[in-house]
Amino acid sequence: MSAKSNHLLIVDDDQGHLATLQTITRSWGYRVSSAEDGSTAIRMAREQPFDLILMDVRMAQMDGIEALRQIKTYNPAIPILIMTAYSSVASAVEALKAGAYDYLTKPLDFETLRMTVARSMEHTHLKTENRQLKESLQKKFDWQNIIGTSSSMKALIDMVAMVAPSEATVLITGESGTGKELIARSIHFNSERRSAPFIIVNCAALAETLLESELFGHEKGAFTGADKRREGRFRQADGGTLFLDEIGETSPGMQAKLLRVLQEREFQRVGGDETLSVDVRILAATNRDLENEVQQGKFREDLYYRLNVVTVAIPPLKTRQEDIPLLAQYFLERFAKKNRKTIKGFTPQAMDLLLKHVWPGNVRELENAIERAVILLSGDFITARELPLRITQHAEMHANHEASPPPADMTGPAEGQSLAAVEKSVILATLSETGGNKSETARRLGINRKTLHLKLKRYGLS
Repeated sequence: MSAKSNHLLIVDDDQGHLATLQTITRSWGYRVSSAEDGSTAIRMAREQPFDLILMDVRMAQMDGIEALRQIKTYNPAIPILIMTAYSSVASAVEALKAGAYDYLTKPLDFETLRMTVARSMEHTHLKTENRQLKESLQKKFDWQNIIGTSSSMKALIDMVAMVAPSEATVLITGESGTGKELIARSIHFNSERRSAPFIIVNCAALAETLLESELFGHEKGAFTGADKRREGRFRQADGGTLFLDEIGETSPGMQAKLLRVLQEREFQRVGGDETLSVDVRILAATNRDLENEVQQGKFREDLYYRLNVVTVAIPPLKTRQEDIPLLAQYFLERFAKKNRKTIKGFTPQAMDLLLKHVWPGNVRELENAIERAVILLSGDFITARELPLRITQHAEMHANHEASPPPADMTGPAEGQSLAAVEKSVILATLSETGGNKSETARRLGINRKTLHLKLKRYGLS
């Protein structure tokens, strides 16, 4: 922000000193207004916005300390610099306690004044930008902006709206690419912790020793390369939210350490013996079936129940076909703006291909497909030509499959077949429909994944 856009109010009952300050600050490019007493300064600060107030302490009608206090009661964000004589340092200390940004001693060093004013302006602008960024993030991740009108997405939005204001630990489940981080951010930015940090740790991206240091920090000399103390993500998230993505990828040793933090809200840095306390809300996400992992002994049962206070399950894109046009249009508008293009929409053939695709990569795959199409497009409407080959090829395979008669063992049970043969036939047919996805097959059959595995083994299909 240029100096010309910054408006200063100078308050001093010494007219000669006031005129000097007006002249020099204007020469630095600032817009300047003036007042000769504290009461006038209060009135002016109420009537118009100022970026900074430079005010003398000793004035006849109302001193600078009282004016400072009154201005701060209705505009605590405005920076106020206090001018005081060398003999009145006690007044300067009182001003700082009352909320002054800084103080300057008379006679003023004008270079010090210039630097202090500039630093104060920069500090104010950074605070404003941070506030605007937080407001933008809150608006972006408002649960009302989660896209989808399908019944499953409406249920998800209702769940997020209920769980966000609480302090509950939340386990977010769903296939890769469904938007688990988006849901985690929405929960944080609609909670009472919204103004505190939201810290993300991808548990699958780091080896166990590195993950421990990442989460808990380390002391200087704790291991080779640890040349200084480092605060971990738990300390960085203190007062806010820590999102543990891909929690199912953590080792048994790390699971034990995480359990202790969740239970005690305490931990120690790697290589340290100081016990540190934190106030952190935990959100975790996984694309694994953690209940099945617990049964197989791959994930700690006690940690699972600590994390799974509330479960938010994100449905895969293939189960909410009616949301595809909404999402596609959203991504189209976003990437068209980013690439400075004017695009009217999709041709019916292109939208039909999007609707027929099974989207194994879920929303992330759709997003990438639309971004690619926008970049390649030279016309007004996205056509089949701009879509990835895998989408058009899948549609052709689907059409050929529908035109061909089904295999004999998938046409349904024949008269006189045993119950086991019928069950095997149904499982095979459902596996085919889901493209071999066992979790989805189990869901459609109304059984859990473990039961499905047992049946596949029984029929020699595993």
